[in-house]
Amino acid sequence: MKTPNPVRPESLLVSWIGQTDLNAANGDPNAGIGPIAQAAAFKPFARLVLLSDYTPEKTQHYLDWLRQRTDAALDFRPCTLSSPMHFGEIYQAARQVLSELTADAAPALIIHLSPGTPAMAAVWILLTKTRFPAELIQSSAKYGVEIASVPFDIAAEFLPDLLRRADRRLSELSAGEPPTRAEFSEIIHRSAVVQRLLQRAAKVALRSVPVLIEGESGTGKELLARAIHAASPRREQPLIAVNCGAIPAELVESELFGHKKGAFTGAMQDRPGVFEAAHGGTLFLDEVGELPLMAQVKLLRVVQEQTVTRVGAAQAVTVNVRIIAATNRKLVTEIQAGRFREDLFYRLAVAVLKLPPLREREGDLSLLIEWLLAQVNREGEEDPGYQHKVISPGAINLMLAYHWPGNVRELLNTLRRAALWSEAMTITAEDLREALLLFPTREEDNLLDQPLTPGFNLADLLGKVTRHYLRRALVETQGNKTKAAELLGLSSYQTLNNWMEKYGVVERWHEGC
Repeated sequence: MKTPNPVRPESLLVSWIGQTDLNAANGDPNAGIGPIAQAAAFKPFARLVLLSDYTPEKTQHYLDWLRQRTDAALDFRPCTLSSPMHFGEIYQAARQVLSELTADAAPALIIHLSPGTPAMAAVWILLTKTRFPAELIQSSAKYGVEIASVPFDIAAEFLPDLLRRADRRLSELSAGEPPTRAEFSEIIHRSAVVQRLLQRAAKVALRSVPVLIEGESGTGKELLARAIHAASPRREQPLIAVNCGAIPAELVESELFGHKKGAFTGAMQDRPGVFEAAHGGTLFLDEVGELPLMAQVKLLRVVQEQTVTRVGAAQAVTVNVRIIAATNRKLVTEIQAGRFREDLFYRLAVAVLKLPPLREREGDLSLLIEWLLAQVNREGEEDPGYQHKVISPGAINLMLAYHWPGNVRELLNTLRRAALWSEAMTITAEDLREALLLFPTREEDNLLDQPLTPGFNLADLLGKVTRHYLRRALVETQGNKTKAAELLGLSSYQTLNNWMEKYGVVERWHEGC
């Protein structure tokens, strides 16, 4: 048995009540005094916080027995579990208790792994490695009470989702939810928000109605558009993609609708536009919000009449095209500013799909890091002397705490830079820090310049700002909560913990990162 360190009077032992503990209270000689009583004799705890999903009668009998063997106060927390192996329910119960214990103070938490089921022990380890720093102990009749050393780091992005995934999958199957179509398999995800988006996209793919995809730069709007086309009845016909923002203003009409020979200087021959090229298939108009107003007028007519007239021509040509438009602008704001036609907006926005930014895709980031790093390694195979890279838990946690304003595109390029800067096989947190490009807040996020349009929600806006600065402070202090609290003007790191819990900011940092 290891010699215990001095413990402050406010030290708390947190544990599930296990079957061996109940057996000990019932006089079973094989149980000895049970793991909890054994731990209570190991250190002078101020309080024993005990979780139990046993019946009130069994639990009360045990508590009465335990009071005779310890001077510590007993804090009983009843929990209702459908099964002692249900990870999701165990996680919720354990997290709630730890949140309450650390809400107003910073006690010295010691968590007992031995009582209860293996699922309960696993959840304790996950929580202490990601959210609630605590000492872990274990006990046995042969070796007594020992400090439980867990010699690895965990980079956990969204543990509740991870633990509930199997249960959610069973619920989806029982509810008859359609599985994700194979055409959407390149959109890497496990978050519920993207899963719902892809289910809607799969439904709209079967129709020929116009689709408007909204999302910030780098969220994968073209990838989603290509998946919709691949899942549609037009899959055997062409998909033509055009970036409206990259076309010179004087050539927009020629690019979209084509031109006749001699229609303007440089028009040396007849040339079809992208509408004619996409006949029978899909036309993807990326950054449609960048189109000049005059081109918007003509685009509206094409959408309405399904005919195009080449520049310099008198005869219209019939086209059968499904339009998927995308924009990183807020078109409602653009309409109010007079930069986008309202009638065109309603023509294009028959089906609207909103791609969430990476910071709102809970559970996806760690999966994307793994998938994109594999892509970086494949790209590097042709470079002489390239070493396949792996990424350290500390570097992963740094990435999980960053807000990624450039979304998936920024994530990929950051991994490319980190692989380039890394001298060794492992990308460290320091390599990652050097690869990150920290940009100031975008103008569109200015609190004083948000349009008061339908859907505006002040509480959501304030929550977004709070989450941004909580994450930024953790990144800048490398996870040091005391320093992060000072940067934010908060009274203590415990106050910071309370804010993180309130606004759903998952802790990415722990010792050893």
